[in-house]
Amino acid sequence: MSGKVVAVCISKQKGVRKESIGEAKLVAGWGMEGDAHAGKWHRQLSLLSASSIEKMREEGKKKGLDLVPGDFAENLTTEGLELFTLPIGTYLEIGEVLLEVTQIGKSCHHGCEIFKQVGHCVMPKEGIFTRVLVGGNVKAEDSIEFWQGIPVGIITASDKGSRGEREDKSAQEIETLVKEIQGRVIDYRVLPDDKETLSQAMIEMIDELGVGLLLTTGGTGFSQRDVTPEATLSVIERAVPGLPEAMRRESFAISPRAMLSRAVAGIRGKCLIVNLPGSPKAVRECLQIILPLLPHAIDILRGTGGECGQATKK
Repeated sequence: MSGKVVAVCISKQKGVRKESIGEAKLVAGWGMEGDAHAGKWHRQLSLLSASSIEKMREEGKKKGLDLVPGDFAENLTTEGLELFTLPIGTYLEIGEVLLEVTQIGKSCHHGCEIFKQVGHCVMPKEGIFTRVLVGGNVKAEDSIEFWQGIPVGIITASDKGSRGEREDKSAQEIETLVKEIQGRVIDYRVLPDDKETLSQAMIEMIDELGVGLLLTTGGTGFSQRDVTPEATLSVIERAVPGLPEAMRRESFAISPRAMLSRAVAGIRGKCLIVNLPGSPKAVRECLQIILPLLPHAIDILRGTGGECGQATKK
């Protein structure tokens, strides 16, 4: 099932109707450029179906109002999708833009223009809110598709890499491999081997940018500057020891040095974080070991998959 954008609307103030402008730029982690409701929060972009507006047109006419897209302060008016039935966490793709549904409806503040003039408003019940995972331009008539992939973040921990002294081939390996599980890299950073810098980046990528799978590369050895596991442990809420254990076990068959890896894995919110080695070859070998299980793991975290112990039907 797919839908389309009917109108693109914007306002410079909250609590007022939005003006249909035909096309706008969406900014990742922010919302619609120039819109009053944009910001670093979970309701960056609002959507309302044209069919929801139609429900109020007759009541509006009795009050002398001709209700049109934007009157309910929605950013995108859509057609073809029953928006308010979508589960939270649904991904919507509009061209290059990627949105994540974060809220269905809202508490009505009774201060919007429609409520004052009509007596009630459909937006609190049938409008939805999203955050922008990948930005880009949207315009009227653009198609809206459901996306079933995994938004991926990559952090390379490397002092030399952060100074531009080393090409980051490990991240290239990760980006290539995650495509096998419909992973899409939405944020990528090369950072120095500093615990605070790494942990803050992890928090931002997960909590603000909506990364569902965060893969780090580098900083898992014995050097005094290798602090990626410590940074990871400082931000996760639950450990997932089985993944690094499996990587170490299988990698040991290739090199006994695998025993020296201090890589960890864990969960923050609905995101899975996994530490990978620093070399491209080791990244490829370790990621291929756990890659087949990652979609199921992410599904469980997001509440869209079955339980791990459930028998597989043949």
